[in-house]
Amino acid sequence: MNRVNTCVGALRMSPRWGRLASRHLTIVTYTGRRSGRTFSTPVGYRRADGVVTIGVRMPEAKNWWRNFTGEGGPISLHLDGVDQPGHAVARRDEKGRVTVTVRLDR
Repeated sequence: MNRVNTCVGALRMSPRWGRLASRHLTIVTYTGRRSGRTFSTPVGYRRADGVVTIGVRMPEAKNWWRNFTGEGGPISLHLDGVDQPGHAVARRDEKGRVTVTVRLDR
């Protein structure tokens, strides 16, 4: 997974493809609940009216979204060239799909 994340991060920063990739990919930064460490990871997203929706693919293979279960927690997303803070909440539906909803601070 680290190799994929590195490649996606490089794609976002690419002079040739970065602008196109940034429309659908962002970097989320958050603090781990248990470790207290800061982590960053690339994710696909959709944005509408100050709300960002992140569909977590293969949620059983990933841990980052688990930091936002229950009441959720603070998160930062790199959008439009700047880090934008918000509050993220992760939900799992009846089919096991996970969606993280981020309400951006204004």
